[in-house]
Amino acid sequence: MITYIFAILCVIGIAIGQILFKTSASALSQSGSFFAIKPLTYLISALILYAITTVAWVWVLQKVELGRVYPLMALAFVLVPVGSYFFLGERFNYQYFFGVVLIMLGIILTVRS
Repeated sequence: MITYIFAILCVIGIAIGQILFKTSASALSQSGSFFAIKPLTYLISALILYAITTVAWVWVLQKVELGRVYPLMALAFVLVPVGSYFFLGERFNYQYFFGVVLIMLGIILTVRS
């Protein structure tokens, strides 16, 4: 059970990393330079988070078969747009919710098999 919790934490880390990458890109377009403090801080934070997540994911893969745990990565397709809505003010339409339902059903189906 703890392994699956770590796997979900990895997915959350990846989603946060994507939001940090987008924040870095936005700060880059404002400053015009990767070496400005704001885009560089966001970029380095995202890379560090990805490094930690990668090490944790390798630990997860020591404990569980890849085919059993990898479907959880699809949660990133749900978490990233939701996070972008709350933290970046991005919008999405009602079709997105239909897609989220399909993704969640797929995750439930594959993890329980």
